[in-house]
Amino acid sequence: MEVLVIEDEVRLARALAEGLESRGFTVTLRHDGQSGYQHAKEHEVDVIVLDLMLPVLSGAEVCARLRAEGVRTPILVLTAREGESDETDVLNLGADDYLRKPFSYNVLVARCRALLRRATTGGPEEIVVGDLVLDPRRRTVRLGETPIELTRREFALLEYLMRNRDRTRTKQEILDHVWGPGSARDANVVEVYVGYLRRKLDAPSGRSSVRTVRGQGYVLESSG
Repeated sequence: MEVLVIEDEVRLARALAEGLESRGFTVTLRHDGQSGYQHAKEHEVDVIVLDLMLPVLSGAEVCARLRAEGVRTPILVLTAREGESDETDVLNLGADDYLRKPFSYNVLVARCRALLRRATTGGPEEIVVGDLVLDPRRRTVRLGETPIELTRREFALLEYLMRNRDRTRTKQEILDHVWGPGSARDANVVEVYVGYLRRKLDAPSGRSSVRTVRGQGYVLESSG
């Protein structure tokens, strides 16, 4: 069982690695969000332990990018904050669990093992916004009882918007998350793909699925 620990406090990261390795895990360490994101994207691991406050890319950004790109590895977020909204935001972006610092190694190990069990028995839960249901594991979408066929890119775009429901996202944010950071594509490609989604989601339902927020970007609203 391999755990990827993304933690910028080097001493803490090493201590976490020692604690996990003493209980039978294999551990890979990364100390900033960008290198952690790259490793998670390019290598298969069983669990990701992800600090929320990271240099280069934040933990929330790492989590959102991985989920938008179809990486379904269970993610346990570590946070020193007390605010409930921070954990809620990260869970909405696709994290599976969170743990507040300070914590015991026994609790960390127990949470990692619980995520491993969940991953092997059930996989990630469906994302539901109104009557729109997206299943990340089966990669299916349905509107009420009607299945919606999407391309891989359309699926990634819809998943990102659903995980960020009721929050406006700019074209650049969407481009970074769905096409990948540093993409050479023009941000206007986002408008094209939003159009594709609207045709597939709005035609059978008569609804307005993705709203344009002038001068800001796009939002998928819960009340849509």
